[in-house]
Amino acid sequence: MSHTHQLQLLNRGPSCVNLENTEANVDDLDLADFPTDSSENNACDDGHAAPRIEAHVVRWLALLCACCFGIGSHYAYHMLGPLKSRLARELGTSDVEFSLLISALSLNSTWTPLLGGVMASVLGTTVTSIIATGVVFGGQALVLLGDMQGSVRLMVFGLFVFGLGTSPLSVVQESIIVRFFSTHRLGVSMALGLVTSKGASFAAARTSYPLAARFGRHAPFIASTSLTGLSFVINLVYLYVSKWLTRLEASEAQNEARRRGHLSISEAKALEKVARKHYVKLSDVLTLGDVFWAYIGLNVLCGMVWSPFAHLAANILERRYELDEADASSQASYLLVGSMVLYPACGYLVDRLKRPQAILRLFMLSAVFTMICYAWLSAPPQWTGTPLPGILSYSFGVGFSPLLLVVIVPALVPLKYVSTTLGLHKSLEHTGSTIVQVLTGIWLDKREPLSKQHDGTIQYVLLTFLLLNILQILMLVVLAYLYRSRWGDDREMGMEDVAERSTPVSEGYTLVDQSEAEIDPNSRGSSPTMEEESLFTPLAVLTDDQSDPPNPSHKDPEIRRARIFACACIILICFCWLLFLGTTLFQLRSKEDRDIPQRNVG
Repeated sequence: MSHTHQLQLLNRGPSCVNLENTEANVDDLDLADFPTDSSENNACDDGHAAPRIEAHVVRWLALLCACCFGIGSHYAYHMLGPLKSRLARELGTSDVEFSLLISALSLNSTWTPLLGGVMASVLGTTVTSIIATGVVFGGQALVLLGDMQGSVRLMVFGLFVFGLGTSPLSVVQESIIVRFFSTHRLGVSMALGLVTSKGASFAAARTSYPLAARFGRHAPFIASTSLTGLSFVINLVYLYVSKWLTRLEASEAQNEARRRGHLSISEAKALEKVARKHYVKLSDVLTLGDVFWAYIGLNVLCGMVWSPFAHLAANILERRYELDEADASSQASYLLVGSMVLYPACGYLVDRLKRPQAILRLFMLSAVFTMICYAWLSAPPQWTGTPLPGILSYSFGVGFSPLLLVVIVPALVPLKYVSTTLGLHKSLEHTGSTIVQVLTGIWLDKREPLSKQHDGTIQYVLLTFLLLNILQILMLVVLAYLYRSRWGDDREMGMEDVAERSTPVSEGYTLVDQSEAEIDPNSRGSSPTMEEESLFTPLAVLTDDQSDPPNPSHKDPEIRRARIFACACIILICFCWLLFLGTTLFQLRSKEDRDIPQRNVG
């Protein structure tokens, strides 16, 4: 809702708020803008009392719904890795066909993060969530149908459709949490949302093979389809609950109108000017300088290093350490367990460090741990004996680095570019992941058949991941050097700055600096405690005035380099799509062309 619309609503004074009109615009209301003391609720002029629902109950109900939105999608996203050998045995899938299955999940995420926030802003979080969970459920239903028919082509298409909904769903999930908890323990609430999603991913890696072994190949697909359907049903529950939220917000809006009735039209125009100031065009990223593009390059390398290995790990462990499928999938599942513990701990630590260079050092530490994993697994199995030290090292490294990749953004770019940067961050990360996933499948498929594949092929794959990890570390060094060269030594942000700014946590948020709007200091009660601060507001946030270099003469070379980097990113995304489509056209076989064993396994 625009600032002008907010002020028009608030300036109505003690008059009753039109609930019908408010319900029609439920997604435009922000509960965080209003006080939460239910004792102040009064009846409307028509004699009908506003529903006295405790605000905290409504908030936690909204949080429960938001957390459940992503359970089905995260489960479906990580269930295929442990099933690779079983699918090859029962459906006759090759390495490249399996890589296409995984790549279809992430292909659409090369562009949907750029539009997910726009979609949520235009349609509202409720409508967007219905569309996103519906698309995810429909895509997973097609995957189940393809599995039952033995059609890998239909499974790839279903996962392609599935991928259309994941990024908008992530935006909606975080938008709902921010909407209801921006001043009420946002850090804890966001951590719960993230941990819930990571828990679903771990559960998928842990249970997909046992389900297939106990109930047959279709069982994991039935489970994932059921969970995505459950997410859709919970979304419908949220749609119903949102009517309660509307009435609560309308009642609180009346109280806020009485408190802020003194606001003038000039202030409304000032707030409107601030909103226009934070409108971002994608072409504006050309002015952000070398630091921004170093960050984008880091995202590409992170996508190459993290996700492909997580999907291939069970099969790699099985073939390299001669494990059975159950043991390999069980040990590989520990790759995903670290984030459930380290996300909240990392957020707590980052809130207290408050220095961008310290965040980069933490990121360097995480990259070193993933490098140790690849080095350990690349060593001869006769020397290492077990993959567990490498797995635990990876789990620790990737357990908090994705969070660091987000929280560093406000220190690298001005506030009004944060949402755009986060959208590009996810887009390029998935681009790198998809390219490596397809190329790895092609490389593995050029060797002998799966059952006769020599360990040397796995060795080359692990060494490639190790090389990419080293490049990731070098890019981190470059980013730290550029940051230090541009803005000098670390700058610590005090708690007063944290209280005044709210940093977005997902692509699609357009951020308005709250310090530019007049706020009654008595409206919120006491200032928030450290525990109530967001996990995502730890750094020295740049203002718009800090976006340009001090010497304008240095700007033109940076813009010229920015054009080159922007073209390189566009070429990389186009290459990703051409690689996937070309590989699908020439390597994805029909059911009749694949050698499917005529026996019932499991």
